[in-house]
Amino acid sequence: MRIQFHKRFIKQHKNLKKIWDKFDERFILFTKDPNHPLLNNHPLHGKYDNYRSINITGDIRAVYKEVNKDLVIFIALGTHSELYS
Repeated sequence: MRIQFHKRFIKQHKNLKKIWDKFDERFILFTKDPNHPLLNNHPLHGKYDNYRSINITGDIRAVYKEVNKDLVIFIALGTHSELYS
């Protein structure tokens, strides 16, 4: 599986330095098993219809899209209220 990061995601990641270690931990989990229970991987609806989300911390989420079985693009990173309001 190839993984890409949208420029918006990169900017948001850069601004969330306090969670970099946690993101790295969850990202490694995701690459090994996208459906690992700690990630709470789930589909989204509304403005993020056809996207999925994983938990990074209690309130921080990473939103991604499965382009095909070989490509995933992470598009957004932020708190639940920042992303879904």
